[in-house]
Amino acid sequence: MANANVRVRFCPSPTGNPHVGLVRTALFNWAFARHHGGTFVFRIEDTDAARDSEESYQQLLDSLRWLGFTWDEGPDEVGGPHAPYRQSQRMDIYQDVAEKLLAGGYAYHCFCTAVELEARRDAARLAGKPSGYDGTCRNLSAERIERYRAEGRESIVRFKMPDEPITFTDLVRGELTFTPDNVPDYGIVRANGAPLYTLVNPVDDALMEITHVLRGEDLLSSTPRQIALYKALIELGIAKEIPAFGHLPYVMGEGNKKLSKRDPQASLNLYRERGFLPEGLLNYLSLLGWSFSADQDIFTIEQMVEKFDIADVNANPARFDLKKAEAINADHIRMLDVKAFAEACEPWLRAPHATWAPEDFDRAAWEAIAPHAQTRVTVLSDITQNVDFLFLPEPVFDQPSWDKAMKGEPAALLTTARAKLETADWSDPESLKNAVLAAGEEHGLKLGKAQAPVRVAVTGRTVGLPLFESLEILGKERTLARIDAALAKLAA
Repeated sequence: MANANVRVRFCPSPTGNPHVGLVRTALFNWAFARHHGGTFVFRIEDTDAARDSEESYQQLLDSLRWLGFTWDEGPDEVGGPHAPYRQSQRMDIYQDVAEKLLAGGYAYHCFCTAVELEARRDAARLAGKPSGYDGTCRNLSAERIERYRAEGRESIVRFKMPDEPITFTDLVRGELTFTPDNVPDYGIVRANGAPLYTLVNPVDDALMEITHVLRGEDLLSSTPRQIALYKALIELGIAKEIPAFGHLPYVMGEGNKKLSKRDPQASLNLYRERGFLPEGLLNYLSLLGWSFSADQDIFTIEQMVEKFDIADVNANPARFDLKKAEAINADHIRMLDVKAFAEACEPWLRAPHATWAPEDFDRAAWEAIAPHAQTRVTVLSDITQNVDFLFLPEPVFDQPSWDKAMKGEPAALLTTARAKLETADWSDPESLKNAVLAAGEEHGLKLGKAQAPVRVAVTGRTVGLPLFESLEILGKERTLARIDAALAKLAA
């Protein structure tokens, strides 16, 4: 049932280009919020100055808007009651919380050096014991602390984990239990005073009153830490409740390996540049761990929102299948009305995508051919090679296509076809078809064989849009001139 109190967040780091796994996470959070009539919070985790960049931040904003996501609270001009929504602007908040955790006995200063930590980890591994932090600094005396400081030792702040199992019900995976030996005390503030993700993420979720945390499976191991921290924040009066957690399945790439930012097919920009529709891409990404129904893979984003339930997400890894993504996108292209399709293709019909001069673009010809092109493209960038014959002064011949079509006696066939096309009705594609059919019959060829040399002569390729509708739109004068040029090429 709808629950307007639902508050979810999407909190990426502005590093590099957005990737499809990140988009899938955003989609599930956004759909969950919209399904319940709740609040979608967009937050930026930009505390890593060495890796974060303003360029990546702007790319994130642009990408989310291109996909059609809207947020109820967040950075930029949206704002909200919990502003600011960029972690780099909330450092005073994290420092205050860390001090309260220390004062309340929930955290402590750890003076262990990297060398000491590694030596103890190696010893634990050799003894067959867990190699996490062993709590050496958990109960240091005031005198020991003063001595360490006098020695010039730096300290980090560690959160003190409870000595008891932590059990919670994952919205995707069911009940999970983590024992103390698997979740040791962990760092929340660096030696230089900079807060770590392990602190800032749950603190922001607490202060922004997030009710459901839907995130990737790779963060599952940090959940018991966050639950323990939440309990401390509740006791300190900083948090109201522990959110419900749901960990989304991995998205796998080639070789059944987790799809990473470095994988070429992971980049959102790739799909945008190729001409995926936002609706098509989101439709496919929604199927990576969730399904609309057993017999329906194609649906609108509105239909998804109406039906989406986090309880229906599958815990098993989902494999990214580029061919299926393309097929679903092609279906969404077919779903557009012709005018919307024509408008969506225009960026690819103009520089820098187009191979023809801007003045050679003929809008009337494009609008006439668009209905025929709409059924032939998988992504919008396909359109240029489908309609270039309309706008180029002469076709660009694909040599394998030329060699394949110009077998036997192509010059004789083209000469006969030209003569019959000369007297055909150029306002009727059926008349043009009959002219080529008649030419083929005179040379003992069926229509398929007869039209191949004509198609290559006029368009440069053996496959393409419906031939006779294309000839009608290209026009009599240009069609016959191209056949003449092909005959000259054959005679050379």
